[in-house]
Amino acid sequence: MGGGRGDNGADAMTGMLIVDGERCLQVVEGPHVAVERTFGRIRRDSRHRAEVVLARKTIEQREFGEWSMAYRDGSHRDGAEIVNDICSKTAAANPNLRAELVAFARQMQG
Repeated sequence: MGGGRGDNGADAMTGMLIVDGERCLQVVEGPHVAVERTFGRIRRDSRHRAEVVLARKTIEQREFGEWSMAYRDGSHRDGAEIVNDICSKTAAANPNLRAELVAFARQMQG
């Protein structure tokens, strides 16, 4: 979202984006300044409204360190497939973060 996935690599950003056509859930990791700049772009983008920050914290190790910005589009895939994909990709993530992502993916099913 925001300036696009290409911007994320330039800013040493990692994370995950799940979109269901109406809503999105995004995890953004990286240097504090880069994360704030990215969130600023998201907030200025007229396609977005009612942004909610679920958590903002300093972490010891990135949850999505190998992903430039994993993307799952619920509008073009089977909901159960997305839930399974999110479960497998977040197996090592913080349990609370994993629960949020899986819950969102399950909402995309129905």
